[in-house]
Amino acid sequence: MEWTKLWLQEPEEHDFPAAADYLGLLLEEGEVKHIVDALRATPTQMKKAKDIMRASALPLLPADNVHVKHNIQKVKSGKKLSPVLLVRGTPLVIADGYHRVCAAYHLTEDLVVPCRIAGS
Repeated sequence: MEWTKLWLQEPEEHDFPAAADYLGLLLEEGEVKHIVDALRATPTQMKKAKDIMRASALPLLPADNVHVKHNIQKVKSGKKLSPVLLVRGTPLVIADGYHRVCAAYHLTEDLVVPCRIAGS
């Protein structure tokens, strides 16, 4: 599958506040702002869904999960998904886009996923 048919080139604006909300549960406010600013500024990279899942150490949500299913249906209807927002670490933090990564994995684990990665 050609990634450009499935994914937007840039994250949607609402993805950044969503990432900040999630990161706010893990980090101090100043650090969250620094990371979100970095996610806005960094170029989009391409990574395989299977590698994102492995690095995050998160469980793969089932294809019938309501949000995963919605994203799979979105792709099948020709609508594009937003790139995911990641924070480098051990494990990798999916700041925004966990359901989208799971949906991509269910489409094919080798699917290339556009992402923004912040952190050391």
